[in-house]
Amino acid sequence: MRCRVVAYNIRGFRDDVEALGRIVRDLHPDVLLLNETGARWRLRRFARVHGFEAATDPWTPLRRRAKDAVLVRPPWRITEHRQERFAGSAFLYPRAALIADLDRERRHLLAVAIHLGLHPAERRRHVDEILETLGDGRDPVVIGGDMNERPEGRATTRLAKSLPDAWTRAGEGPGDTIPATAPVARIDYVFTSPGIDVVRAWVPDGADVAVASDHRPVVADLDIPDG
Repeated sequence: MRCRVVAYNIRGFRDDVEALGRIVRDLHPDVLLLNETGARWRLRRFARVHGFEAATDPWTPLRRRAKDAVLVRPPWRITEHRQERFAGSAFLYPRAALIADLDRERRHLLAVAIHLGLHPAERRRHVDEILETLGDGRDPVVIGGDMNERPEGRATTRLAKSLPDAWTRAGEGPGDTIPATAPVARIDYVFTSPGIDVVRAWVPDGADVAVASDHRPVVADLDIPDG
């Protein structure tokens, strides 16, 4: 079954929200893996307007949020979700994995949104935690988000050994994602378990993409196996 996944750091809806909406409508993703999702009410409104169900970080008054989300469009549905906060994250900028179990007919997919730290050692620890959390499960897995690291970085390389980078498998055109106006680096990714076939992966271009966020999105068309 074909499934379009988009990983996107949207910078808290602080840029051109109308342009962001047009990008999402044009791409028509089944699954959105978002970073820097901003205020919950903005994310809920965005999801409602564009026809998504949203899995977000849990509410807490005692610590700063790690603002990642997984959004899905019917007939995909979220059966459960949870946030796994990484140990040793910077206090002001906590990092986590937002993990959602998705179902559609006979297909099951584990979708994970991540946004890693700014320091190399921190990112390597976070990747180790992600892989330990996922374990050796049999369900297809897709991970997307802002790694804050180029493809040759040790954290990215480590994750890609277990969950191959969709871009290296089927990337088309320029793959750089930041800055959105004239990108020179690829730090945003979609990773998949080896059993998922990557049909195509690309980074969109255009006027809306340049103003909707400081990042460009990564798009991957995937074939999800029967579960």
